[in-house]
Amino acid sequence: MPTFAKHDKLSLKKHPTLNERWVQERIEEDPSILGLDGELRLLDRERPLAGGGRLDLLLLDDDNNRRFEVELQLGATDPSHIIRCIEYWDLERRRYPGYEHVAVIVAEDVTTRFLNVMSLLSGSIPIIAIQLDALQLDDRLILNFVKVLDQTELRTDDTEEDSGGGEVDRTYWESKAGASLMQLVDTVLQSINGAGSRTHELNYLRQYIGLKSGGVVNNFVHMHPKPQKKYTHITMRLSTSQEWVERLEEAGLHVQSKRKGKLRLSIKPEEFEIHADLVRGILAECVREFEG
Repeated sequence: MPTFAKHDKLSLKKHPTLNERWVQERIEEDPSILGLDGELRLLDRERPLAGGGRLDLLLLDDDNNRRFEVELQLGATDPSHIIRCIEYWDLERRRYPGYEHVAVIVAEDVTTRFLNVMSLLSGSIPIIAIQLDALQLDDRLILNFVKVLDQTELRTDDTEEDSGGGEVDRTYWESKAGASLMQLVDTVLQSINGAGSRTHELNYLRQYIGLKSGGVVNNFVHMHPKPQKKYTHITMRLSTSQEWVERLEEAGLHVQSKRKGKLRLSIKPEEFEIHADLVRGILAECVREFEG
């Protein structure tokens, strides 16, 4: 049975030596302590931004093409902290539209007022609030990060899937992704066209490869070849995404349900050949849902 141990809660804001910079360094050493999704790495710290100001931490999740703009505040959240965090997030997402961006506030006291304000922005700004508790246990100090707000699910009309960072041609992706991954993209397109009544073609954008039909963009499925890791992300809109996550994982495939109604499968060409029926099954359901 675990041994019970009493601890004392410290205020880092009032501590004589453990300041904001010290906490920032602990996060830099191991970004996973924040409890955010994905395998994170530090991209930048004290990042200077246009118009003045510095972003405390910029974290990157390579697998999910997601950046976290992190602002750290000792003590309680205050209006200037909220505004600064949202402003820095907005500057970064405009500068780098090819990534999914999430604003992150870390504070020792995430106030009720802050939570009320953020509820007004639900669906418009992807933001996470994390409360930091500093706990003294004997001669050890524990930093406990607790996610108290996760508002990362945006409305459909707020996503950037239809922009994709500008149009390119197939040659661009062939030189970037290689023949094997492009063949996988073509196979996915064939499966989609074989499952529905409409004929789709590939829509080549700088950040991913989407779909269009009759000149109209229809990104209910889009693909992002990752040549360094030798697989392709296939992102699908599907109301039954959670059910498919279980089936795909049972087959040994790497899958992530990013948001409600959305699923992303990361698959290599050889895996597609082995699990072709399963993957075609989920693509067919995507087509039925889109056309229905």
